[in-house]
This record gives sequence, structure tokens and C-alpha cells, in this order.
Amino acid sequence: MIYLQLFFSFLQIGAFSFGGGYAAMPLIQEQVVSQHGWLTLDAFTDLVTISQMTPGPIAINAATFVGTQVAGPIGSIVATLGCVLPSCIIVTLLAFIYMKYRNLSVLQGTLNALRPAVVALIATAGASILISAFFVSGAVSFAASNISFRMIAYFIVAVFLLRKVKLNPILVMLLCGGAEVIVTLSLPSAFS
Repeated sequence: MIYLQLFFSFLQIGAFSFGGGYAAMPLIQEQVVSQHGWLTLDAFTDLVTISQMTPGPIAINAATFVGTQVAGPIGSIVATLGCVLPSCIIVTLLAFIYMKYRNLSVLQGTLNALRPAVVALIATAGASILISAFFVSGAVSFAASNISFRMIAYFIVAVFLLRKVKLNPILVMLLCGGAEVIVTLSLPSAFS
């Protein structure tokens, strides 16, 4: 039964996550955290981090990770197949249609209309991740005890290193991860 749930949950994610991995994050969160409760919101944030650090598309990495967490190696295969199958079918059909009708204005208009929706999905995913990282309880509360000043500092430093210094994103992730390990080992209760 769990294999069917994994397959159909990630089949839905694969079928409706237009706009790439970041646009799929709200769909993955809805299925994995809200509907099935396979992961907590904190574990979901870790999933996003792991999906970013490993090669490959975010949705497929997430499917493999969740499948492994829920039902072991077979679960990871089932979830990954569920995530990939719609894309394979849809892309094959769209490639055929696009090659045949690419000059039609209706097709170009449809593609242009989808862009704002994709931006909204990405913004929603980003806001959700920032809230879970910046606020200890996961809910927006501006009491000093609920704000993770350490995570806000990492965010500011990471943005600076990425935008102004133009460091490689992988190096920035490694630096932030290393800083967190050092801070956690040396001052476990500081800056939380």
C-alpha cells in the first residue's frame, strides 16, 4: 500500500510541477508534509538542502530521498519512477506537438501566460523555506526567542558572497555548513 501511495503522490508531483524543481517545492511540501505526514517541516527543509547539494533535478532527488525514508530502497525506486514517468510522457508529446506547430501564435501565447504562474510557485517555495529557517517554531512570530538570528546571519553572508563576491554556490553552501558545524560544536546554545 505504501508503494502505491508513494508512486501516486510523486506521479502527481511529476505531472503538475511546471517550471522546474523550485516550482515543484510547494507540491512536494503539500504531498510529503501536509497530506501524508511522511516528513516534518524541518525535515522538509533538510530535504530541500540535500536536494540542492546533490546532482540532478530537485524533484527527483526529493522523490528518492522521501521514498528511502518511507519505504527503503524499493520505496525510493517507486517514488522516483512516479516522479519521472509523467515528464517522459509529456515531454515526448510536447516535443512532437511543438515541432509540428511551433509557429502558431496560440502556442506562443500559452507559453507566455504560464511564466507568471511559475514565478508565483517559486516565490511561494522560497518564502516557505525562509520562514522555516528564520523562525524557530516555523510560524512567523517576531518575539526574539522565536527568531533564529544565526540563520539570518548565514543568509545575509550567503547572499553577499553569491552576489558581490561571486563565489561558487557549492562553495557558499560548504562554508555555511562548515560554519554551522563549528558554531554548533563550540557554542551549542549561542545565537539560536
